[in-house]
Amino acid sequence: MRTLDILELLAEQPRPLTAQEISVTLGIPVSSLSYLLATLVERAYLERTRRHYRLGPAIDRFRRGDGESGLAERVAPIVRAITRDLNETAAFFVLHDFEIEAVAREIGEQTLRYTFEIGQRAPLHAFAAGKALLATMSPDQLDRYFAKVERKAFTPRTLHEEKALREMIDLVRREGIARTREEHTPGIAGIGRAAIVDGKALGAFSIAMPLARFDRSMEQRAVRLLNRAVNILQGDRGRVPT
Repeated sequence: MRTLDILELLAEQPRPLTAQEISVTLGIPVSSLSYLLATLVERAYLERTRRHYRLGPAIDRFRRGDGESGLAERVAPIVRAITRDLNETAAFFVLHDFEIEAVAREIGEQTLRYTFEIGQRAPLHAFAAGKALLATMSPDQLDRYFAKVERKAFTPRTLHEEKALREMIDLVRREGIARTREEHTPGIAGIGRAAIVDGKALGAFSIAMPLARFDRSMEQRAVRLLNRAVNILQGDRGRVPT
């Protein structure tokens, strides 16, 4: 009830509110409120800017009339299961206008970790999930992508030139797994796999972690979890883990 009270209060207000304002208005002790607010921010139902809170991007899942909200609900527990097993950041991205958008994500409990928000968009060429989705495109789609999109070199390791990217796409198609290593964020490695259901690429699962923990053993575990995630979404391995 308190969670619903918080969401309804912020939905009705024309401006963000502080925790103290929420506490006084709803009569929730600050000690209890802090935990509720932190959980809502973690799940992206709220956004925090300094001391103020407003509704977050996850609320949009209840507003959308297309199938994307349903997909987000389907993949969210699978993403949570990846993070539970690996204790690293996991996510599911969908394609939007030659960018990827996170519709589900779970952050590991490591002190050193990679974070981003649900609803955040990112360039295809510099993220593992983006590379995985590039590998699902038809030749005509790829031609349009390379003709239309300006590909920024975020770090010295970013693959952004067409020839190198096309070679990488061929490799991802052969292996089924996409990899990045400090291509968008220094010190971060990513690994991703597209989820193809009934011949259609619904999006891509990905795992991101600091290079300090990304060794051969960790990579093998990540690949197994990504394969399991896709199998679950395809319906090959029973119910979604909780």
